[in-house]
Amino acid sequence: MTLEGIIIAMIVGGIGGWLAGVIVKGGGFGIVGNIVIGIVGAVLASWLLPQLGLGFSVGSPLITSILYAMVGAIIVIVLLSLVRRAR
Repeated sequence: MTLEGIIIAMIVGGIGGWLAGVIVKGGGFGIVGNIVIGIVGAVLASWLLPQLGLGFSVGSPLITSILYAMVGAIIVIVLLSLVRRAR
């Protein structure tokens, strides 16, 4: 992956993580945490959603990537929130 690709992945992950933090109230992990969760969520969703037959495209690859990151970040935030409450 090139430096440009890494920067784009961080921006897309950051936007997706931020959106997920806004949607899942009280589940945010700060800006850096949301970026990391967004990147992890993007990887998770880009693998998981097509496996479940739920893959989608909205026309623009950038918007689709942001939506995948957001969906994946929501999944990760909810799972992490459940783990945090269990302790």
